[in-house]
Amino acid sequence: MLSLNGLALERALRWAEARDADLVAITGDLLAHRRGEVALERAVARLARRSPVFAVLGNHDVGESRDPFSRPADTNVATDAGAVLLADSAVTIELRGVRVQVAGAGPVRGRDTLESLVDRETAFRILLCHYPQTVDRLPAGAFQLVLAGHTHGGQICLPYPGGKLRLEHLGSSYWEGVYRRPAATLHVSRGLGTSLVPFRFLARPQATELVLRRA
Repeated sequence: MLSLNGLALERALRWAEARDADLVAITGDLLAHRRGEVALERAVARLARRSPVFAVLGNHDVGESRDPFSRPADTNVATDAGAVLLADSAVTIELRGVRVQVAGAGPVRGRDTLESLVDRETAFRILLCHYPQTVDRLPAGAFQLVLAGHTHGGQICLPYPGGKLRLEHLGSSYWEGVYRRPAATLHVSRGLGTSLVPFRFLARPQATELVLRRA
């Protein structure tokens, strides 16, 4: 999520601009309030000047949230600023001489499969989705890499011996980081935003650089 916390967003943007990435992925919850539209547009425009930017929508973007202060906003500002918004769709690009497919899942829960999007003629396939559990509904080999968000790393976490009690999305199986699943490798980002309350504890905002290497 692109946060209304200007400091976290600005730090993430400067860090991302310095990476000179082959592509940038935003895995949903672009906006929770209309007042964030200008910040989103400026952020995406800065990223798109250096790298192709791909994004999917999250539950906040479509007004499906427990947050009483969240309101659907105009996510078209992201596309106007240069992002490719993927909603159960895919594009194929060439990166460093390799044909790479980038697909995106819509924010609706319970979708059966995204296998129909798969172009098996591509050498590498990436799926952007908001919900991490999407990886459990994919057939093996459909995508090599799945990028997700949604959980905010638990947002407010209480330490206990051997781990954390994560107070947001208590039933989640995927909180943050890399998971190797039968269908694909999954990476879940903590993201930059918040839900319900505008702060985090033991779940710092996060932008991630993934470096992919040939086996």
